[in-house]
Amino acid sequence: MDSATAAIGERLKRARSVVVLTGAGVSAESGIPTFRGPEGLWQQYKPEDLATPEAFQRDPRLVWQWYDWRRQKIARASPNPAHHALVQMERIVPEFALVTQNIDGLHRLAGSQRLIELHGCIWRMRCQAEKTVRENREVPLRIIPPRCDCGSLLRPDVVWFGEPLSVETQVQAFAVAESADVFLTVGTSALVQPAALLPAVARERGAFVVEINPTSTAITPFVDSHLQGQAGILLPKILSILSKD
Repeated sequence: MDSATAAIGERLKRARSVVVLTGAGVSAESGIPTFRGPEGLWQQYKPEDLATPEAFQRDPRLVWQWYDWRRQKIARASPNPAHHALVQMERIVPEFALVTQNIDGLHRLAGSQRLIELHGCIWRMRCQAEKTVRENREVPLRIIPPRCDCGSLLRPDVVWFGEPLSVETQVQAFAVAESADVFLTVGTSALVQPAALLPAVARERGAFVVEINPTSTAITPFVDSHLQGQAGILLPKILSILSKD
């Protein structure tokens, strides 16, 4: 184990509050395509055709066909070692929060409890009329587009392009970032706002900020430590140090 990885593990042992921000890179290690990589979903589809309120209003059937395809692909995926390492980290650290940009639900499936899903979850549906939210794991969907018991259309309970995050979710995410002793940003391009602001907010409040990513990103020059590599390899190594007495 290299010295930088070991040092981060030791720092985590001394930390009272740890916050982790995860992005699409963590999901990619479970076989789920990212949006911005060479195999990204946006290479095949325009976001304005599928992931905006206007697209849903224009053609809800097309949007739901795409989300049904995504749900089927995600349903075949399983949490990877990075997901499981974060579950164990949550059990050890006195104050822990996991903030994710991913909508695939794999963190929750792995067992994460203190979880803030910034962009929603693909396994939930929201009624257009009543705004009620329900879980739905039917794969494939029998009826497209699905409808609520009230007769109104259901939509994926995710944040689309052009939509703001809920105020409650933003407040929670920034509150935990401000309280962190150590902040880990894992598998994210650090491009999507407001998630990209969280590491900076944590650092301004005195947190030690660590980036774990296969490549450099926009925030790499500003973090305290950058570990280059896969989360599924590096997080278990860090956890092994944290777990030692």
